[in-house]
Amino acid sequence: MKVLAFDTSSKALSLAILEDKQLLAETTINIKKNHSITLMPAIDFLMGSLDLTPKDLDRIVVAEGPGSYTGLRIAAATAKTLAHTLNIELVGMSSLLALVPNQQEGLVVPLMDARRNNVYAGFYEHAQPVFPEAHLSFEEVLEQVKDADQVTFVGEVGAFVEQIQEQLPQANYQETLPNAANLALWAWDKEADSLHDFVPNYLKRVEAEENWLKNHAESGESYIKRL
Repeated sequence: MKVLAFDTSSKALSLAILEDKQLLAETTINIKKNHSITLMPAIDFLMGSLDLTPKDLDRIVVAEGPGSYTGLRIAAATAKTLAHTLNIELVGMSSLLALVPNQQEGLVVPLMDARRNNVYAGFYEHAQPVFPEAHLSFEEVLEQVKDADQVTFVGEVGAFVEQIQEQLPQANYQETLPNAANLALWAWDKEADSLHDFVPNYLKRVEAEENWLKNHAESGESYIKRL
C-alpha cells in the first residue's frame, strides 16, 4: 500500500510518501508560506522524485486538526479532492499526534500555541490518548499532568519553557515539528473516513464566531446563516 501523508495545520508543511510502512521520501518546509501555494507543488515534486503518478496511491492521510483554520481547510479540501478523484481511502489523524516522536516513553503532551497562554494540547502514551485533546490554558495543562511519573512536552513548547521549569522541574521538553511519516504510520490500521462527512477538527470556534454568539445567545439565529 502506497500512502501520501501531509500536515498543513501550522507554519510548517510536512509531507511524506510510504509504501508498506517503509518511508520512501519526505520533506518539511518550516517557513511562513501560504500552504495553498506550496502544498501541491511539494506533492508533485516528491512524487516525481519517486517516479510515481497519482494513480499509484492507495491512501491519503491528512492532519485534520487542531491548528490554523486556513491550514486545516486547505488540507481537508486537498485531501478530499485527491481521494475522490483517485477513488482511494482518506484517513484523518490528529495534528497534535503528528508532533509526537517515535518511541517516546511516559506521558507525552504535544502542544500548539493558541496565543494568550492558551494551547491546543494532547495527552498520549504510546500514541494512545490518555485524556481528550482540548483547547486549554497552559495552567490547566500543567494541573492535568502534575501527578504523572514521567512527562515530556513536545511541539510548540518555546513560549512555555519558563512555566514548565517553574511548575514541573522534573518534566522534559522538546521542540518538534510535524512529522507526516509518523502520522501515516499511526494511521496504518485505522479505518478510512467517510469522504462526505470528513471535516477539520478545529477544537475551538474562531474568535469572531465566539464574539457573535455572546451577543446572540438567545436569538436562535445561526452565525453561519447570519454571515
